[in-house]
Amino acid sequence: QVQLVESGGGLVQAGGSLRLSCAASGSRISLNFMGWYRQAPGKQRELVARISSGGRTDYSDSVKGRFTISRDNAKNTVYLQMNNLKPEDTAVYYCNKVSSKEWSWGQGTQVTVSS
Repeated sequence: QVQLVESGGGLVQAGGSLRLSCAASGSRISLNFMGWYRQAPGKQRELVARISSGGRTDYSDSVKGRFTISRDNAKNTVYLQMNNLKPEDTAVYYCNKVSSKEWSWGQGTQVTVSS
């Protein structure tokens, strides 16, 4: 049973920064394509950043140039550095492997950006 625990969210003013962490247990993230997702109220969950096992990164257009995904395989943790945050970034953020067979979702971490 894989467990994902997200942390690091909070309330921040527009233009501010946050760093999210996702600690995994029960499986090695180094073997998987990992992603950060977010779900805003009334909207579907969307993938905003992903990182391959080899370190290649991709971003949605809405966060490109502002967010950076990284991983520490030794700590079995994935990070999301979020800079120049905007009110439209407000959402619950989750991590998971990018696969048709996702792991069970964690509780997520709330990010709220005030204008």
